Amino acid sequence: MYPLLDTITTPSKLRKLERKMLPQLADELRRFLVESVAKTGGHLSSNLGTVELTIALHYVFNTPHDRLVWDVGHQTYAHKILTSRREGMSKLRMHGGIAGFPRRDESEYDAFGTAHSSTSISAALGMAVASQREGKERSVVAIIGDGAMSAGMAFEALNNAGAMNTNLLVILNDNDMSISRPVGALNNYLARLMSGQFYATARRAGEKMLGVVPHVLELAKRAEEHVKGMVTPSTLFEEFGFNYIGPIDGHDLDVLVGTLNNIKHLDGPQFLHVVTRKGAGYKAAEEDPILYHGVTKFNPDAGIIPKATAKPSYTQVFGDWLCDMAALDQRLIGITPAMREGSGLVRFSQEYPDRYFDVGIAEQHAVTFAAGLACDGMKPVVAIYSTFLQRAYDQLIHDVAIQNLPVVFAIDRAGLVGADGPTHAGSFDLTYLRCVPNITVMAPADEDECRQMLYTAFQMDTPTAVRYPRGAGTGVVPQTQMRMLPIGRGEIRREGVKIALLAFGSMLKPCLEAAEELNATVANMRFVKPLDNDLVSSLAANHELLVTVEENTIMGGAGSAVLESLISGGLTVPVLQLGLPDVFIDQGETSEMLTDCGLDKAAIIRCIRARLSAS
Repeated sequence: MYPLLDTITTPSKLRKLERKMLPQLADELRRFLVESVAKTGGHLSSNLGTVELTIALHYVFNTPHDRLVWDVGHQTYAHKILTSRREGMSKLRMHGGIAGFPRRDESEYDAFGTAHSSTSISAALGMAVASQREGKERSVVAIIGDGAMSAGMAFEALNNAGAMNTNLLVILNDNDMSISRPVGALNNYLARLMSGQFYATARRAGEKMLGVVPHVLELAKRAEEHVKGMVTPSTLFEEFGFNYIGPIDGHDLDVLVGTLNNIKHLDGPQFLHVVTRKGAGYKAAEEDPILYHGVTKFNPDAGIIPKATAKPSYTQVFGDWLCDMAALDQRLIGITPAMREGSGLVRFSQEYPDRYFDVGIAEQHAVTFAAGLACDGMKPVVAIYSTFLQRAYDQLIHDVAIQNLPVVFAIDRAGLVGADGPTHAGSFDLTYLRCVPNITVMAPADEDECRQMLYTAFQMDTPTAVRYPRGAGTGVVPQTQMRMLPIGRGEIRREGVKIALLAFGSMLKPCLEAAEELNATVANMRFVKPLDNDLVSSLAANHELLVTVEENTIMGGAGSAVLESLISGGLTVPVLQLGLPDVFIDQGETSEMLTDCGLDKAAIIRCIRARLSAS
């Protein structure tokens, strides 16, 4: 099926091909990508769009000596296939398999590990400066796209790089997409440029009218070139100190190879604008690149067929609550940093377009934008993944918490996230949130509790966070009626003896299952901050062992809050903390990962019995 691709096991073999053979390789590579990702799941449309660019980069540059730094990293499957990892694609994003993003410990061709956006230019600049200081002849290329240019970090790096006399190539992979539809003035600027209808129409009309007067026609052409130069991106990037080249067709291998060969010999910072199509070569992905951005297993001949799910996801619970709450309160504003689909805001964006704001991949801006809204009487809700909120930590503290503003943080993907691995895991939010003054932190145990906590958070006039896991809940049907929960109060869900399990959020279900075998008490703690100190004291007074269970790093997490509460109250009782260990947990099935971390029913029982036998 892949006669040419079968012969390319390393980029050095790719570079031995005749240039005229590259289009065939691109066709085979694209077919292999569709077939492979259909079997494993993963990112598809973004990778289909960079097939030719990937081939051209490895064909022109002497990788791995020359450095390729991919932004975000979910566009690197073709790169992985061409760099000796084709067989590994069968276990893509699986336990023990290759990652869905670049990883330096996976291959020498992965110059920089990444999975969050807008880091490529900064990292590549660092490599370019390091090579310059060591006197090494090395090309360094940053490939940025999928909306990552909307983030401030990219422009900080451009500003710094343009002021240096360093050999750095930045390639803008302009596919007019982020994960959701792109937003922002820069994207509109590039889109207007590429439409070209004004110039094409005006030029044809002008040539027809002025063709009879050759000298005037020549003058008009020069004037057109001058005006065109003032509104193309060249002006913007050249003001940063870059030599702008493009835009060029990112699916034309001949143009790509020729252009890259020329740029390779230029000194100083270079900026190449490449236009690609997300999902290119696979019709279904071209027509709906958002649907095919991240896929589960599917039949490539039939395409993705939506499946009805018996239980709603926490993301869906949030999306439904947001619409219901918006109907009750005109002050509600929904904000997302480029994750409309992932965070469950599709329905809200359609029903309340005037109160929906996608700010692009700009998490810091999203939080401070919310703070500004809150200052003037609005009630903003920031829908954001736990791993992405890390990028706006200073804004959360400085702009929201210090001013004690009523901003609700709906934190999705808390805890382990399976195949996306450590870069996307929400392992740290309980730790980094609970140490911030003024903020209330809640962790729902089921779908209805999630809805009620979101309502409770919205009614408060202080910063609040509701963190919930990825995927389906436990099957509890959310109640239509919304009610306030008592702030900082947990509840006893099962009475037992000797052992008390203090469950936080998603860990309630396995704790209840384990408690049946252990005849243990189970408390649904609900609030990480403020912690229910009275409940902790009562459990400590009536049990011989307290076990805290959380899907968050143990260090500084909810279990640590319980220990602090006991110390503050002068109480001494043995405590076993179960949670995520002090390591970055590799990808795999979420159930396997929870077992490895001691957070499923059997593991909880095993850990408790081991502790009891050791005491």
